[in-house]
Amino acid sequence: MIPTAPPSPSTAADAPEVVLRDFGTGPFGIYVHVPFCATRCGYCDFNTYTAGELGSSASPQSWLTALRGELSAAAGLFAELPSSQPEVSTIFVGGGTPSLLGGDGLAEVLAAIRAHFPLAAAAEVSTESNPESTSPAFFERLRAAGFTRVSLGMQSAAEHVLRVLDRTHTPGRAVAAAREARAAGFEHVNLDVIYGTPGETTADLDATLDAVLAAGVDHVSAYSLIVEDGTALARKVRRGELPAPDDDVLAARYERIDARLSAAGLDWYEVSNWAAGPAARCRHNLGYWDGGDWLGAGPGAHSHVGGVRWWNVKHPARYADRVAADGLPAAGCETLTADERYLERIMLGVRLRDGLPLTDLDAAGRRAAEQVVTDGLATPIAGRLVLTDRGRLLADAVVRALLT
Repeated sequence: MIPTAPPSPSTAADAPEVVLRDFGTGPFGIYVHVPFCATRCGYCDFNTYTAGELGSSASPQSWLTALRGELSAAAGLFAELPSSQPEVSTIFVGGGTPSLLGGDGLAEVLAAIRAHFPLAAAAEVSTESNPESTSPAFFERLRAAGFTRVSLGMQSAAEHVLRVLDRTHTPGRAVAAAREARAAGFEHVNLDVIYGTPGETTADLDATLDAVLAAGVDHVSAYSLIVEDGTALARKVRRGELPAPDDDVLAARYERIDARLSAAGLDWYEVSNWAAGPAARCRHNLGYWDGGDWLGAGPGAHSHVGGVRWWNVKHPARYADRVAADGLPAAGCETLTADERYLERIMLGVRLRDGLPLTDLDAAGRRAAEQVVTDGLATPIAGRLVLTDRGRLLADAVVRALLT
């Protein structure tokens, strides 16, 4: 039975049951977290584990068994809805390195979702992949299984930049993998780029952009390097072995990326994302940015339904144990207050090319928006606040101004 009061962190396991009372009517997505990596990248602070770190405590097979159990338990809760079970509009398999599961393993993941949730006829089904663990046969298996979109971690075309990032693929492999994906029938292929790595030159960035455009992809994600606490990269920066990224350099890099991609017909639709038209945009990520509902499955995955967010236990072995014992492996939850939901709406909506509806702002926010427009950081278009080119460089400052 669904409880009538919001859960506290001490009753986190009840969180999914509670929020179904307020389940939305918009698009519904499922995110699956694959926690396995062959090696650990020095800049990464995601919930990932190498085989050496896990030992015999967990494996892809034990993870898949637990994933099936979690999906079954979650579907049982959604089945209690007074209306029909929600159709899944988008699926995103991320990590970690999902491609380590191989084409057959990822096909099993999709089959596990289909066994418990109805998919919309035109569902977007994406997976992240490391170029080194892909092949023509891999992409052909994904297409046959029903995947519609692939995101490849390229990061850079410069070998010395990849070394700083502790990436193991060769510089040309990402482009080759993108072409293999297109040849297998994938219309939508993304390449991830990281810019501002210590030692990266303007020529290095230009070579990366040349390679990206030569790959013929319809989507590019470009992120400035962030030095996350607790990572190997952060330790090197702290010891003075590497310089910290320079804000002015990052801004110049961003402008260069935007100019090159825009000239090639890839237009920005979110501050860090460019696509060759609306059909090429990542609908799953748009669900996040638009404040939609999604179920997160797998170790450490986060869910958001009806204004409540909950998250799973992180370690794959403990995750499997919790699923076996309780069905749902929630480690904690929070019911978002009206102020928190307002803050998130502003933080995410401002970053979108479609802009933030001015009606979403309170009186203080609308006054702040007038000043943001006066400062040349945004412009009002059809009742929405849309960042200017300069505003994109200062998007965080715009958010702070609107929330002051």
